[in-house]
Amino acid sequence: MRVTLIAALAMPLLLLAALGFGDRPIPLGHILSALTGFGEAPPDAVFILNQLRLPRALLAMTIGAALALAGAICQAAMRNPLAEPGLIGINGGAALAALVLIIGMPGVSLAWLPWAAFGGAMVMVALIQGLAIRVGMRSQRIILIGIGCGALTGGIAGFLSSMGDIILVQRSMIWMAGSLQDSRWEKLWILLMWMTPAMILLMLLAPVLDLLGFEDPVVRGLGVSAPWSRAGMLALCALIAAAAVAATGPIGFVGLIAPHIARHLVGAGHRRLLPLSALMGAGLLLLADTVGRSIIAPAQIPAGILTALLGAPFFGWLMWRHRND
Repeated sequence: MRVTLIAALAMPLLLLAALGFGDRPIPLGHILSALTGFGEAPPDAVFILNQLRLPRALLAMTIGAALALAGAICQAAMRNPLAEPGLIGINGGAALAALVLIIGMPGVSLAWLPWAAFGGAMVMVALIQGLAIRVGMRSQRIILIGIGCGALTGGIAGFLSSMGDIILVQRSMIWMAGSLQDSRWEKLWILLMWMTPAMILLMLLAPVLDLLGFEDPVVRGLGVSAPWSRAGMLALCALIAAAAVAATGPIGFVGLIAPHIARHLVGAGHRRLLPLSALMGAGLLLLADTVGRSIIAPAQIPAGILTALLGAPFFGWLMWRHRND
């Protein structure tokens, strides 16, 4: 509980840093004046904070929390420390379905984007589960299945990009890099409405995630259907991951890193693990986005690129650590 409280108290500091840094640095006094209404801040600073940086920072935190929770579900449901929605193809399926909507059906309202992403994610969940049942659920096999599914979705996405309208393709490529550049209040509200019920349900089902850490006969002996519980949890994982992908495109490795750090700090019990994972994911993506838009300002590096640069060596270390599993 103490670690979670410290992480929660650190979030406002990260948020203030995200609001202050960028191609136009804004002093702390102006930030506080713009947010609270006490004192006076320059009109341009108020506009930058309220219309650009604040929705972007809150969206980054929400998406980071969602990806971390999806990763925690994935690792528990598959009993696999290397599982993560991006690595096993769930994010890829969601991104491909969204890309089909953006490039292949430009006349369709983007309000359908979360539903399309959820459908693509669920197709990948079904495919992964079907293949895993045949070859087993060991770590290396799951990763190989995920790599194969990711290559499949990437190939189809490349084909669509080569055949689509150039303007739509350019916009989709920025989105595919996991960019928060197009953050708006509307996106944040839609994402919160989509994800809040899923997150509440997840917290209520935390004891089920604890049970899924045991072997199937043990789970069955406790009166729980392991296959149906895993399938339901992966569907919930797909729902949360798809909402995040629909908002900003696929962002990898947050769902791998954050739960591992949280598990190291508070243990494997999901009532403590899930809140801390969400805070870790929120802070990680907020920090990545702040660095990405500040380090070479006014140019911006998509947050998805920075999380990949951080996550790739982390993933390699995990592979080495679990090489005998």
